[in-house]
Amino acid sequence: MKLSTKGRYAVTAMMDIAIHDKFGPVTLAEISQCQGISLSYLEQLFAKLRKRGLVEGVRGPGGGYRLAKAASDITVADIISAVDEKMDATRCAGRQDCYEGRRCLTHDLWTDLSRQIFSFLSEITLAQFVERPSVRELIKHQDMTHLRRPAAENESAAA
Repeated sequence: MKLSTKGRYAVTAMMDIAIHDKFGPVTLAEISQCQGISLSYLEQLFAKLRKRGLVEGVRGPGGGYRLAKAASDITVADIISAVDEKMDATRCAGRQDCYEGRRCLTHDLWTDLSRQIFSFLSEITLAQFVERPSVRELIKHQDMTHLRRPAAENESAAA
């Protein structure tokens, strides 16, 4: 099973928002620049994320996107599912017709693996992942590199 760029980019963009949105909406242009994701691709992903109620748009000057609910209520599995990414390790997409129109010998193994992956990703929230020291360090570096107001600076200013 391989997670496509659609799922990876959606999680990355949502992480960026989770880190920065408590200080105001985050524009897709900022995410595009900092995360190296094409703006048009982000627009497509955010249409799906908005439809699933994970983000909300803010119009006008200073507008952009915010999380539609708390980062602690959004799992990685929620994000991947929202952009129509399948977490299925079977060759037959679960149809049980992978060997001459019938179920293959290892179908149950790959089905169980798919469930384990989904379960694992369902247990990780954006809030938990944002708190990882390696993530905090990377975001600090990205903010400085892209002349974005650092999240760490924002936290002390908000206190």
